[in-house]
Amino acid sequence: MNTMEIQRFLDGMEWEQGRDNAPPGFPELPTIPGGRYTDPEFLALEQKYLWQRSWVYACHSDELPEPGSFILWEKLGSPILIVRGKDNVIRAFYNTCRHRGAPLVQEDRGRVAGLVCRYHGWTYDLAGQLVNLRDARDFVNFDKTCHNLVEIPCAMFGNWVFINEDPDAGPLEEALGPALEDWRTLQIEDLRHVHSASFEVACNVKVMLDAFLETYHLKSIHQNTVDRFLNHRGTYIELYDGGNSLMLTPHRRADWVDPGTKGMKRVDTATELQRRHNPSYNIYPNLVAPVSDSGIPFLTFWPKTANTMVIDCHWFGYTESRDHELWPTRVKNFEVILEEDTQFAPAIQRSVESPGFRGVYLSYQERRIYHWHEELDRRIGPERIPEHLRVKPVLDEWRRRQ
Repeated sequence: MNTMEIQRFLDGMEWEQGRDNAPPGFPELPTIPGGRYTDPEFLALEQKYLWQRSWVYACHSDELPEPGSFILWEKLGSPILIVRGKDNVIRAFYNTCRHRGAPLVQEDRGRVAGLVCRYHGWTYDLAGQLVNLRDARDFVNFDKTCHNLVEIPCAMFGNWVFINEDPDAGPLEEALGPALEDWRTLQIEDLRHVHSASFEVACNVKVMLDAFLETYHLKSIHQNTVDRFLNHRGTYIELYDGGNSLMLTPHRRADWVDPGTKGMKRVDTATELQRRHNPSYNIYPNLVAPVSDSGIPFLTFWPKTANTMVIDCHWFGYTESRDHELWPTRVKNFEVILEEDTQFAPAIQRSVESPGFRGVYLSYQERRIYHWHEELDRRIGPERIPEHLRVKPVLDEWRRRQ
């Protein structure tokens, strides 16, 4: 992000703070149909065309420290094996033997020399190639090279591992949006994995994800935490192609520093926005990252059932601060904020399932949510969606006029 871009954001926050109305020409956002949160047909389309065809964050390379280290990853239903090869390349495969479908690993994580199916002994190397099978003489015209593990697109951004179940997926770089360049000033290659935790919440995944795409709720549920240091009325938003977006919220005081980061390494290449304000990225569809010059949390939102979901919280800090004594405090403080965000979710879910829920009515402040849904329809294909469940694409035209 260059000097002119940074100034545009600073000016944008100042303008947002002083405005009396939505900007001229901003469209009235149509109501998002309520059935998009509950209708089984729509949720099935979402699963097929969004979740199983998007680049999603899986793990950090620190979690696969040496050749043979593996993680069994099942966030989107299918069992996926992510493993570091002998060549140090990290790859992803379906955890499915090509013989009769038995799993190759059953532990959540570990280390192996090779991948052996315990059912009939078929053996694969760490690059997924079938190298041995029992009684090969009994398989007529058998070609081992045609029975390697089914590989899943897997790519790195810094030391973060992303996967995509779509075999025809485009490059990860195209999916990352502005984060690809904006985060370079944060020396992301030096970030290390510090902590991860998962939290199950009794609501549809979009109910929870919506909450992290706006700051409208800060004064209601974060009065004693986030609202004390962030000024939601100055929030400046940019909407990008591919559903990506950035929400920049100013600190109430220019000199405010999170006390939970005292003494932690801060990168001197960070921009003014990353040092003194709160830039929160949504890498579509489900990664929310409020970046800073002392470390980055990743929040990933996963559907579990129609009315349950999981939030994963991953923390990354710089090598010099990885063992800093304040990390437990920093993580705990963040979990308090997360608990505030999730406290009403089960009740909201019961409400969205009731006849009283007709849809989601959004303001200018909440336009990231509408932007997210517009991209969802593009991914599914509007022609596949029942007409009463579609969203009208109105923000793209507005964006082009800006």
